Amino acid sequence: MTDISKSFPGVKALDKVSITVRSGTVHALMGENGAGKSTLMKCAFGLYHPDEGEIKIDGKSVTLENPRKAMDCGISMIHQELQPIRTQNVMENIWVGRYPYKKTGPIHWVDEKKMYDDTKALLDELHIHDIDPYTSMGELSVSHCQLLEIARSVSYGAKVIIMDEPTSSLTDAESELLFAIISKLTAAGTAIIYISHRIEEILRLADEVTILRDGELVGCWPASELDGNLIVNRMVGREMTTRFPPKNRKIGEEYLQIENFTSADPSSFKDVNFHVRRGEVLGVGGLVGAQRTELMETVFGLRPLASGTIKIGGKQVEIKNAYDAITNGIALLTEERRATGIFPLLDITENTVVAKEAKEPEYFHMKNGLLDSKKRNNETQDYVEKLSVKTPTLKTPIINLSGGNQQKVLLARWMLTSPDILILDEPTRGIDVGAKFEIYTLIEQLVEQGKCVIMISSEMPELLGMCDRIMVMCEGKLTGILDGETATEEQIMLLASSYNK
Repeated sequence: MTDISKSFPGVKALDKVSITVRSGTVHALMGENGAGKSTLMKCAFGLYHPDEGEIKIDGKSVTLENPRKAMDCGISMIHQELQPIRTQNVMENIWVGRYPYKKTGPIHWVDEKKMYDDTKALLDELHIHDIDPYTSMGELSVSHCQLLEIARSVSYGAKVIIMDEPTSSLTDAESELLFAIISKLTAAGTAIIYISHRIEEILRLADEVTILRDGELVGCWPASELDGNLIVNRMVGREMTTRFPPKNRKIGEEYLQIENFTSADPSSFKDVNFHVRRGEVLGVGGLVGAQRTELMETVFGLRPLASGTIKIGGKQVEIKNAYDAITNGIALLTEERRATGIFPLLDITENTVVAKEAKEPEYFHMKNGLLDSKKRNNETQDYVEKLSVKTPTLKTPIINLSGGNQQKVLLARWMLTSPDILILDEPTRGIDVGAKFEIYTLIEQLVEQGKCVIMISSEMPELLGMCDRIMVMCEGKLTGILDGETATEEQIMLLASSYNK
């Protein structure tokens, strides 16, 4: 790709960016959120058309009008934001658009047996043994959906596979499986373009590293010449002296109390008890299947409760739905921002004020009952500036923002409701180191104000660096609560895998 430029209304996303990827190598693509990484790769996959520049494959210039043309040219892409067809099963998702057919007289039928056999062979080849091809995608975890997206990409037999944050939803064991798949693919001559903010993965996997900043090329280096500090400095253009902000917390009394919480789903969590104090960050650790998300979604009223009580400020409350949660001062930043967070076609303002309007319907109304557009925009602009959201205008559809900037808008949405209890489910998934630090700083500001923060995270350094206490779950059971200052990764892993049915 040579001198690729791409503009959107109000912003130049790419400015004469070039990248060369060699067969049989892993080429890492890095940069802060909004640097242009995903835009560049969407140009490579035919989702966007460059305003200028040239794309060559095996030395021949090509025009990639759409993803079908890109796949015909040997390029496939694993997207950061998963979009499975949840009402269809695993094998239908893998072979969508290319089902095998059999003929009975004049009628062509989908050959389900061949599709099943091909799916089983593909999953076995990739050592993905715990997924049944007949399982509905709607029943699978985020990590399993990610593995299947990887399997589908491999099934095309592509010469170039673009992987955008492929391990953001995977456990350590699943990440190791992915790394083995990558090694197998590159040994066979496939080129991998690997987008990730996890520097340790880049240094382990990559042969070369290309870094972008603000839509421009910073440079390309052999991975062997780089270390973590060099990568961060070249990504952000400034010295990152510390990974987490300094703590200045005054932890107060118990404010949220969860007692004997048992899910209405018998396969989920049972008899969970915990509390959160004012001015405290309570971390929630555990492996896939630990039921962390399910527990917090029940606290927020999104899932039914079989038994148990919630007390806020010493008073028992009943939370049957999200509206009850919001009116009781609880906010929930969900794990999958695309599926359950953003309203993709609405603009920044609409996405920011929606929860406040639900909590206080008259807040943005004028005396005549009409919406006060000026007040809505002023409130939104205030948080856009506080959180350093990179957007050309408040009228920009949120789908046009990078993942990290979308996450900041969702945080602004909940901050506008002035919650006393903020539940963050994987708040930094797929976010660069600079944006992570900004979110950590925001969390620190909230707890300094006496807010309660619950943070689910699969990144143990994040739990250890940000949390006062760490609650660990395993298969629906609370297996232990550790002091954040003295806890170790080994202790967390032991508790995350210790429960025996």
